[in-house]
Order: sequence, then structure tokens, then C-alpha cells
Amino acid sequence: MENFVFQNKTKIVFGRGTESKVGEETAAFAKKVLLHYGGGSVKKSGLHDKVADSLKKAGVEFIEFGGAQPNPRLSLVEEGIGLCRKHGIKFLLAVGGGSVIDSVKAMAVGVPYDGDVWDFYCGKATPSAALDVGTVLTIPAAGSESSPSSVITNENGGLKRGLTCELIRPVFSILNPELTFTLPAYQTACGAADIMAHIMERYFTTTKQADFTDRLCEATLKTIIHNVPECLKNPHNYDARAEVMWAGCVAHNDLLGTGRNQDWASHQIEHELSGMYDVAHGAGLAVIFPAWMKHVYTHNVNRFAQFASRVWNIEIDFHDQEKTALAGIVALERFFSSIGLPVRLKEMNIGEDKLQEMVDKCTGRNGAATVGGFVPLHHKDILEILMQARW
Repeated sequence: MENFVFQNKTKIVFGRGTESKVGEETAAFAKKVLLHYGGGSVKKSGLHDKVADSLKKAGVEFIEFGGAQPNPRLSLVEEGIGLCRKHGIKFLLAVGGGSVIDSVKAMAVGVPYDGDVWDFYCGKATPSAALDVGTVLTIPAAGSESSPSSVITNENGGLKRGLTCELIRPVFSILNPELTFTLPAYQTACGAADIMAHIMERYFTTTKQADFTDRLCEATLKTIIHNVPECLKNPHNYDARAEVMWAGCVAHNDLLGTGRNQDWASHQIEHELSGMYDVAHGAGLAVIFPAWMKHVYTHNVNRFAQFASRVWNIEIDFHDQEKTALAGIVALERFFSSIGLPVRLKEMNIGEDKLQEMVDKCTGRNGAATVGGFVPLHHKDILEILMQARW
């Protein structure tokens, strides 16, 4: 196990009806906030009114700002920054999924910064100050409700880039599984792939001894595998929804990555895919992750065989562990297909014409950058993974 520092300031308020507590939680930090959300579903479901009533009862004034969308846009972030400055906002409240939360995190570092907020996402600057952020989660997927990360898409060039810093970890997050009952099946499935990818990015490691977090990762994966089909079959099953929501939070709150090297190549490759084609992040990961596995599994066949055995209950063939490893990858693909996700680029109507552009963006202008901690991937490796993902 490697040295590590673990900290997580996010207060989790979990369970039925907990959205009614948003006012008192927010009032502990500010009396005037920006309330950010996405499309019409928040209002149609009645959640908007519940949040607004709770804020009013707590004496919290709020400025509303809707319009967040999947793969959150830099232009909307910039608009939100301007709104915060105009109204003297010092606290941001996100009601929605990862896109809404990532947007307010970007606003949080952008408001006190004199330069362009994109500087933080393209690596030109590091935040030194940020507004506090709170969330009411409606979509288990991104884990942004308890993570120090945010991903934003710059429409100028279709660049999707991330920022990670402790300043943007939410101070509180309200998680009520009931709020996920009306999620469309495809959105539920995409969320599951995103959660599983967060775990697997940590699970496939070069750290030789990390058995405790191995077991935590495996348990969290099995929780998703067991409960997501039930969520799709019976959308109002509170217990199944609760398991998925909590697993999604733990998957990306940094606990599962303690003491171990991590990878993140699949996420970086997928960011180019969804940045250019605006596909759902989870769907893109369902395509990219198995292709990545097929490219790198020989680097540590034993770990992939362990994944097959402990996560998918496949009996290890000790005479041919490679056979077991490959069976685990097939099991993952079949699971994604079974919950309605694509596992090939062709299923998303994406051809070969822009694969090279994706690779170029992933490896930098001169193609010299590598991605991934499990196996460093060069330009040719990423292209081979994308070609593997085609058919």
C-alpha cells in the first residue's frame, strides 16, 4: 500500500424526504445563493418547489439559474459567473446530476478569479479561492456530489477537460433515492457505467499490495451489478435505488483509491469522444472501457483474472489465466449490453473519420503526452483502442 492523505469535508444527508433540509443546511453558510439546475424535470417533478420552499423557510434568498445540460458547457459557466458577481453571490447550490454540480464547481472557482475560468481546466492556472458549493443530487453517476472534481466542455474546439482541487468539494450533499424514481432507463444505465468506471479506474492498479481497497472496489462493483437491473425493472424500488445512489457516491469520494496507483486513461479517452460528439458520458465509457481492457490486460493478467473471479464469479482457470481474464471482459460487455448501453462506436453512429483527431487531442499538439497510470498509453495505443471499439 502506498502513502496517502484522505480527506472529505462533504456532509452527506441521505434518505427519504431529505431535500426538505436543504434550507437549514444552506443557511449555515449563506443567506443568499445561486440556485442552479438543468431542464424542466426539476420543476415538473416538484423538486424545485420543495427546494425553494425550504430555502424561503430558512430565510435564504436565491437567484435562479437553469439551463444546465449533459457535458456542461463553458459558455453557461461564464454566464453563471457573471450572474454571481452581479448579485454578490457567495454560495452555489446545485439541484440535479453531475453536469449541474460540475457547472457550479466551475463557477465557484471562476467568481473570485480575475482571469478566464478555462485557465483552470486547461492547466494554465491553479485555483487559490472558491465559493462554497452544496448539492441536491438527482442522478447517481458522476459522484461529483462528494468529489473534488469538475469536468467542463469548451464549445470552441469541442474540448472536454477536468479540474481537481479540494476547494470545490461540496460542503454538503443531499441524497434522496426517491428523487431517482423517474429517471429514464437509459439515464439510469449510463449512470451505472459511469459509477463502475470510477471504480475500475482505481481497481486496475500497479500497486502490488492493496487488498483492502481491492475488496472495497469489488463490493461496490457487485452492488451496482446486482441492483441496477432491479432499478430498471422496478424503478420505484427504494432499496435498490438507495444502494446505487450510495455506491455512486462512495465510488468517487476518493476512499476506494486510497493507497493505490490509479489509471484514468479510459476517462481521458472518453472525454474526447463526448467532447466532440456530445454523447452521454456513461455510454461512451461503456464503449471505451472494454476496449481499453482488451488492449492492456496482458500487462497484468492476474489482476484481470481476479476481476473476473471476484466481480463476475467466473472460476479461475489456473492453467490458462488469460482465458479467465478475457471472460471477465466479455462479462462486463454483456452486462453493459443487458442494461441497454452501447459497447461499440458503431452503435452510437460514430465512424472512423475523427478517430485520429480524438487521439491528437488526447496526446497533445505534438503527440508526446501519454495517458494512464496502469499502462502509459501513447498515440498509437489510443488509436488502437479506438479502432478496437469500432465494431
